[in-house]
Amino acid sequence: MKPLKTPELLLPAGSLEVLKVAVDYGADAVYIGGDVFSLRAKAKNFTRDEMEAGIAYAHSHGVKVHVTANILAHEYDLDAAREYFKELNELKPDALIISDPGMFMLAKELCPEAELHVSTQANNTNSGSFNFWHAQGAKRVVCARELSLNEIAAIKKNIPEDMEVECFIHGAMCISYSGRCLLSAYFTGRDANRGACTHPCRWKYYITEETRPGEYIPVEENERGTYIFNSRDLCMIDHIPELMDAGIDSYKIEGRMKTALYVAMVGRTYRKAIDWYMQGKDEYLSHLGWLKNEILKCTYRQYTTGFYFGKPREDAQIYDSNTYVTGYRYLGIAGAKDERGVHIVQKNKFCVGDEIEIMKPDGRDITVSVLGIKDIEGNKMDSCPHAAQDIWITLSQDPAEGDILRVRTEGYEGG
Repeated sequence: MKPLKTPELLLPAGSLEVLKVAVDYGADAVYIGGDVFSLRAKAKNFTRDEMEAGIAYAHSHGVKVHVTANILAHEYDLDAAREYFKELNELKPDALIISDPGMFMLAKELCPEAELHVSTQANNTNSGSFNFWHAQGAKRVVCARELSLNEIAAIKKNIPEDMEVECFIHGAMCISYSGRCLLSAYFTGRDANRGACTHPCRWKYYITEETRPGEYIPVEENERGTYIFNSRDLCMIDHIPELMDAGIDSYKIEGRMKTALYVAMVGRTYRKAIDWYMQGKDEYLSHLGWLKNEILKCTYRQYTTGFYFGKPREDAQIYDSNTYVTGYRYLGIAGAKDERGVHIVQKNKFCVGDEIEIMKPDGRDITVSVLGIKDIEGNKMDSCPHAAQDIWITLSQDPAEGDILRVRTEGYEGG
């Protein structure tokens, strides 16, 4: 019997700041997008200098970096793509994530040292297509989200041993087949398949009747209306044994547009889940209550297991709201300490006298009091109401540099 292989935990990062958090909070690999050819055009994404710095930071911590270039390219994209891949070859990411065959062949030619991974956007749902990509030189295929665990296990048995399978295990789900949505382009002219999705699946809809144009009739579920395309978020935190049994090589978290707090909370929770499972299934099960409680502290849109245990039922959609459940607000990342206190770039308002939490990569959460706040000139403040303000804070216990600072959302009753 082969020894159990530890799966890769692959975390998202939409900025250099979030990449560093992903590395610190448990990633084995991080996936990012450049400022072109990435399917998250509204994410901050990485300039060349930021990508170089991010790759250097990750590699210094033994973490890999995968760069997405997964648009469905048009003819006029190819010359620019050629130059982009030449640039990436100089930066030395560990892998490129691609869906378009033309882009794949360019990357294969121009980035010979990088692994080539086939994006979920390519809709691979059977071992035949996996084997096709392996013959072209792909190291890994990201499964279409529409596959069950039984299907994934069957695919694993029918592909070469050196071919890896990557699957999304947490985050937003799309209403269209592995992200191939036309709603955004139809309504707004912004093409989801070229990175400009406006997320119309989260909008509130009305209907009109043919003989009464201009009369909008609500599709009522309750007084708040209905969100007929709005999927729940995927969450597999309590199904690590089943993921392991399916033989998945890389566990991917969706969220290149998410905050550092989200990436830290989700990443840390799945890191613990994987590590405990590798110590033994009983060890994982003994901590399952903590894991489920932690994942409920994250921002989410109610949870589902997606297609993993069969086709989703009608309760996989959310009909009465498009809002998230939010357990904690993000305050900032602890920076260096000097005579003024600990430096942070503030993300949300808090006040002197508040109790907040220091969230540490090792799983500990330490409740502390805010004893003082100073502005950039060293003047005392009672609160910090302006987002992205440079401040120095004094807490009842000092955080380590890189720790996340957060505060429980008012009215939140979770753990």
